[in-house]
Amino acid sequence: MEINIKQLRIQPGRIISEAENGQEITITYRGKPRAKIVPIIDRRNVDADKEGGELFGIWKNREDLNDVNQFIRNARKGRVLC
Repeated sequence: MEINIKQLRIQPGRIISEAENGQEITITYRGKPRAKIVPIIDRRNVDADKEGGELFGIWKNREDLNDVNQFIRNARKGRVLC
């Protein structure tokens, strides 16, 4: 869907409703695209293995992280406290 600035000022509620329903809206100014309104994905209902979940669990198979306390102790060994 493409709208101009004037339509955005006159009917903001209708335009936001369209975005909530999954419609991407391009806003134009003097006939040139300037911005885009896109729907927000409800992150509470997205499964971690699906869309947007590729970062969850990236360290789950690391053997050195089985004991988190030991991992932190090893990471801090080389530090010199002042």
